[in-house]
Amino acid sequence: MWCRYLSEPIAGNAIDLTVVWAAHAALRRELVHLDRVTTAVNDDAGRVLSRAAGWRLLKQALHAHHRAEDDVLWPALRRTLADRPQQLALLEALEAEHAVIRSVIKAIDAALADPQVDPLRLGDLVDTLVTGLAGHLDHEEEAALPLIQGALTAEQWDRFSHVHAQHIARYARDLLPWLVAGADEATVEKLLAPLPAATRSAFTDEWLPAYLALERWGPGSAH
Repeated sequence: MWCRYLSEPIAGNAIDLTVVWAAHAALRRELVHLDRVTTAVNDDAGRVLSRAAGWRLLKQALHAHHRAEDDVLWPALRRTLADRPQQLALLEALEAEHAVIRSVIKAIDAALADPQVDPLRLGDLVDTLVTGLAGHLDHEEEAALPLIQGALTAEQWDRFSHVHAQHIARYARDLLPWLVAGADEATVEKLLAPLPAATRSAFTDEWLPAYLALERWGPGSAH
């Protein structure tokens, strides 16, 4: 499976955070678009958002990223930091933030399913998600990533990377282009270089062109 290649560590750097930084950058990019939907189209926001490919991709990517953290990364850190209560409290806070984000997404989807949804309520929910997720990404980068580099072994990180890649692989043709879109050339090459030739060819010839053709956040973006 191609996800094995995506999760292989970079030689000479036991804890390589490239995929995490790329995922965070892509999530921030999509939050900008999400915010614009509810501020630019007013009463049509519910219709646009319910059809938006960008909303589907954001949820898929966020689920893959957070699921791998919840199932593998935080438990590994918790075992390593068992005698450090301050760091354990940080992990609990990050997990709680994940739960809040999930609940807000669920509330947004419930609102989108309601044909009589109040546009102001939908806007408030989207604002809550944008603010909460942006704050969560900041929290991880400022507190968790330095902790990961200082506390995790290469084997623990490889395990997380593999599980993260497995979750992305469920939607590979959508999420791999989504992950690298807008990234700098060095990041793109680092993420794609380990892929087998057939997968990289599929990415270049099929997946990326299909992604670029999507109107992810426009009225006609249901795909």
